[in-house]
Amino acid sequence: MQRILMVGKPNCGKSLLFNQLTGLRQKVANYPGITVEVTRGRFDRFELVDLPGAYSLNGLTRDEVIAVEEIKRSLVDDNTSMVLVVLDATRLAQSLILGLQVKQLAVQHGKPVMFALNFIDEVKRVGESIDTEGLSNALGSPVMPLSARSLDGLHEFKQALLSMADWPKVHKDAQPPAADYSDVASRSQELASEFGIQHDIVLKNQNRIDSFMLNNWTGGLIFIAVMFVLFQSIFTLAAPLMDGVESFIEQAASGVGALTQEGMFHDFMHDAMFGGVGSFLVFVPQIMVLTLIIGLLEDSGYLARAALMCHRPLSFFGLSGRSFIPYLSGHACAIPAIMAARTIESPHKRLVTMLTIPLMSCSARLPVYALLVAVLVPADGTFLGVFNLQGAAFFGLYFFGIVMALIISQVLNRFLPRDLEKTDMPFILELPTYRLPHWKPLFHRVINSGLQFIRRAGPIIFVVSVGIWVLGYFPLNASLEDSWLGQIGHYIEPIFAPMGLDWRYGVAILMSFLAREVFVGALGTLFGMEGADEDVAGLAERVQAEGLTPEAGLGLVLFYVVALQCVATVAMLKGESGSNKLAWGLYVAYGVLAYVIAVVVNQFSGFMFA
Repeated sequence: MQRILMVGKPNCGKSLLFNQLTGLRQKVANYPGITVEVTRGRFDRFELVDLPGAYSLNGLTRDEVIAVEEIKRSLVDDNTSMVLVVLDATRLAQSLILGLQVKQLAVQHGKPVMFALNFIDEVKRVGESIDTEGLSNALGSPVMPLSARSLDGLHEFKQALLSMADWPKVHKDAQPPAADYSDVASRSQELASEFGIQHDIVLKNQNRIDSFMLNNWTGGLIFIAVMFVLFQSIFTLAAPLMDGVESFIEQAASGVGALTQEGMFHDFMHDAMFGGVGSFLVFVPQIMVLTLIIGLLEDSGYLARAALMCHRPLSFFGLSGRSFIPYLSGHACAIPAIMAARTIESPHKRLVTMLTIPLMSCSARLPVYALLVAVLVPADGTFLGVFNLQGAAFFGLYFFGIVMALIISQVLNRFLPRDLEKTDMPFILELPTYRLPHWKPLFHRVINSGLQFIRRAGPIIFVVSVGIWVLGYFPLNASLEDSWLGQIGHYIEPIFAPMGLDWRYGVAILMSFLAREVFVGALGTLFGMEGADEDVAGLAERVQAEGLTPEAGLGLVLFYVVALQCVATVAMLKGESGSNKLAWGLYVAYGVLAYVIAVVVNQFSGFMFA
C-alpha cells in the first residue's frame, strides 16, 4: 500500500487533521525502547503516517532526532507516494522552517509536497487573510487553506490530496526544484512577512490572557485550582469506573467459578487470573481519566504555562517545569505518571523524573498507611492542639516521599551518564495559542493510553501472578505458613529481623510486590483474620496485640514510602525506558534504600518512643 507522509511542528493541529482524514481506522506503533509514537491510519486507498512533531530537521531533543530519522528513512522508501506538511496559519514563520527543509529533502528524492495551512478559521476571526496563491508560487507546491476544527476547506483539501497521491510523478514534474536556502529561518520569516498575517494581532490576544494566567498572584491561584481539579479528578472521576471494572471482574470470576469444579484449576482461575491479573485492570480507568485531563490541559495551551511557572523551583533539583505534572499525578498512580513524563523534552530530565516518580505516595499505598498509622498513632491525638494527629502523620508520609524524590534527583544529576549529557538541552518552551480542545484526538489518545498500559504491563503481571500463586498454593492442602511461600518467609526471616519484623511481615511484603495494597489482606490472613481489607481497625488492634514495636512500625511504613513494590510500575518503566536492566535495577536500589532506612529507624529511634 502506498503511503502519505504527514509532518509538521508541534501544536500545528496535525493530530486533529489526521483524525479527520482517517476516522477510527488507525493504530499507534511505538519504536522499541523509546517514547516516540508513529500513528498510522487508512485514508481512502493510502496509508497515512503521522510522525511526531518537530521544529526542524536539526533535531535537538531525542524525540525530534528519532522523528527526523524516520522522515529521511520514509523519503527513501519507494512506497512513500508524497509528503504532506501541516502549517500553523497563526505561526507561519515557525512552521515554514520545517516545511522548507522537508521540501528540499523531498525534491531530492523525487517526492511531491503539499502544504496544509491549518487554523485558517482563527485567521478569519481576527479579520486577516493569507495570500495562499502567492505562498504556493513562492514554495513551488500547492498550499491548501483549511481548518481541521471547523472543517472549512477540508473537502477541497481531500480532493487535492488524493489527486497528488494518485499521480505523484505528474505533480513532482510540475513542481520546480526547491531553492537551496542557506538560512531557512530567514527565508521562512520573509515568506511569513510577505504572505502571512500580522503576527502582533494573535500575540496581542494571547498576551492579554497570559497577563492574567501568568500573573504572580492570579496565576498562582489559577494554577493551584487547576492542579487541585486534576488531582481530585484522578480519584473522583475514575472511582466509579474503577468500581465498575472491579465489579465486572468479580462477576466474571464468580461466573467462571460456577462453571468449574473445586480444585486446582478453580483456585488458579480465581486467585491467579482474576485475583492477580484482573486486579491490575482496575487501574486502566484511572490512566484514561488522567490522560483525558492532561490532554485537555495540553490542547488548551495551559499545560505549557503550568510548566513555565514550575520550572524555576524544580530546576534547583535538576528537574524541568514539565516534571510537575508527572509528580502530581504520581500521587494517584505511578503508571500514568510515568506515561505523563513523555511531555518532558529533555532526555535527561525525563529519565530523572521517571526514576523518581515511584517515590510519590500513590493510592495503592493508602491501605498500608491507614493500617500502620492506626497502629502507631492514637485516633484521638492532636497536633498543635488543632490538627488530627493521624492526618498529620499522613501528610508527613507524603512529604517524606516528595523530599526523598528531590534528594535522589540531585544524586542522579551528579551521576548522569556522559552519553545522556550530550543529548540534553536547556529548557525551551513554546507557549501555544489558547484553543478549545477537540474531542476526536482526545478520544483516541485516551483509548490508546489504556490499551498501551494493558499491552506493556499485562505480560509481566501475568508471569508474577502465576509465580506467586504457585508458591502460595503448593504443597497441596498446606496452610499458607507451610506453603513454599511460607517456607521462603521463614528462610528469609533473618533478613527482616533487623527491621524488628517476624516471618509473617516478610511474607506479606513479598506478596505485596504484585500490588502494595495486598500487604493488608496478606497480613490479615497470616494473623488469622478474614476480610482484613474491610476491617483495618480490627487488624490494627491485632497487630498491636502481637507486639509490633513503634520503631519497627515506623521503619515499616517508611519502607513502603520508598520501596518500589509494584510490578505494573516496573513494567511501565521498562516500556518507557526501553531497558529491562534499568527497571529492575531501580526496583533493587529502592528496595535496598528502603531496607536501610527501616533498619536505621528501628535500631536508632528507640529513644523517640521511650
